[in-house]
Amino acid sequence: MPPSAPTTLTRTSTVPRPAPEVWARVTSPAGIRHELRPWLSMTMPPRLRGAGIDGAVPLVGRPLGKAWLLAGGLVPVDFDDMVLVALEPGRSFYERSRMLLFPRWEHERTVAPAGEATCTVTDRLTFEPRLPGARFVVALLFAHRHRRLRAWAQHAP
Repeated sequence: MPPSAPTTLTRTSTVPRPAPEVWARVTSPAGIRHELRPWLSMTMPPRLRGAGIDGAVPLVGRPLGKAWLLAGGLVPVDFDDMVLVALEPGRSFYERSRMLLFPRWEHERTVAPAGEATCTVTDRLTFEPRLPGARFVVALLFAHRHRRLRAWAQHAP
């Protein structure tokens, strides 16, 4: 089935934690896993394993490899063949990928201070789904991710 027309979704949340702390969380494997649970999990691409995203500046513009999306944390359902297009450590990243379900997937995440102990997290996604209903699923997934992030922030020590 050919891909549909591109869709862009933007979601912004106010997170009651300092921006540096939130950046460290949202770019860590543990933070990504927490946001996706219980529906999905995601492995890290080979070139990012054992390193934080802030250390990936030399990798900008180069393929990072495949990150696998796992339903329930166990069953592979898709892969994300990632290229980090831009990175501003501590503030934002922009990745462009190819996936089985989305031949075009672009994800930009920005963490911006909104006071001493508060920040905003914005995800901007542009994608072309292969399957009907995929736009709705992506919107639900990112609403879920933002809910989980806000819940973490309210309960983090």
